[in-house]
Amino acid sequence: MASVIPVIFILAIVLGLMACGYLFVPKGPQQTTIRTAIMLTLASCYLMWMITYMAQLHPLITPYRATKAGESL
Repeated sequence: MASVIPVIFILAIVLGLMACGYLFVPKGPQQTTIRTAIMLTLASCYLMWMITYMAQLHPLITPYRATKAGESL
């Protein structure tokens, strides 16, 4: 049984990167745009990773093994 620890761990890393992106963007006329782009990129990447990870843990279609005639499981 897989745990929730990897999901929480990666979330903490992404939140840390978002905080760094928010704090260390240089001041200027495009500061808000750059901050928004960084945060949206990180959030999208995290969501894509999490959905893929969860889909592998709990697939919608259960894999099955085709058996040949005469074989038993």
